[in-house]
Amino acid sequence: MAENNKVVVITGGNRGIGADITRRFLDDDYQVVNISRQAPAFSHERLSNYVADLADREVTKKVGVEIAAKYAVTHFVHNAGVIRPDLLEDVKLEDLDYLTQLHLGSAITLAQRFIPAMEAAQFGRIILISSRGVLGLVTRTNYAATKAGQIGLVRTWALELAKEGVTVNCVAPGPVVTDMFHELVPEDSEQKAKIANSVPVKRLGTPEDIGRVVKFLCEEESGFITGQTWYICGGASLGSLAL
Repeated sequence: MAENNKVVVITGGNRGIGADITRRFLDDDYQVVNISRQAPAFSHERLSNYVADLADREVTKKVGVEIAAKYAVTHFVHNAGVIRPDLLEDVKLEDLDYLTQLHLGSAITLAQRFIPAMEAAQFGRIILISSRGVLGLVTRTNYAATKAGQIGLVRTWALELAKEGVTVNCVAPGPVVTDMFHELVPEDSEQKAKIANSVPVKRLGTPEDIGRVVKFLCEEESGFITGQTWYICGGASLGSLAL
């Protein structure tokens, strides 16, 4: 088993918010293990990559076992996610199945593999990246439902693991400019400007806005914070958000 007293597993750490989180932990001397469908465009001597589709239940179990056998994981950040938007009349249940496994099932499977090392160390940090969309957003039936489910996981795990020195929290971003955002909203479009204007702070978020909070919640000094959902959304959680 690799020896490093700070080992973080990040899902979807290859781009967007996940890439910013990955770089922050690397800058702080962590051993970082990334699980994503594609390897990141950057490399580091303390960065290990596992290419895997976490929407596949058996693949997820296999990669979780491999990582747990090699590393004593101290931190787990479940960031991987996709949206698959549709209005209600067009919602596909196969998309619900896919997002349920990606957002919820894989989080459970991986956490089950990593928790024993955290309990042995009497220290651990688990962060699930949810979304401001859980409060309601058009075309987000499957996405909002499964991301809301993450909040339920966090509150339950926080109660179960507190006595083991493990904290569990949720970070729920508002609209953040990433590659995935631009797959749905064209850059320099009127739609993008409209969304930014609907945010109380009058701007869209950046991966750095989210990464800073994730890293803070993972610090040893943040041990009195657990079971919470942090909306990092420029105030968009206070009212409606335009798409």
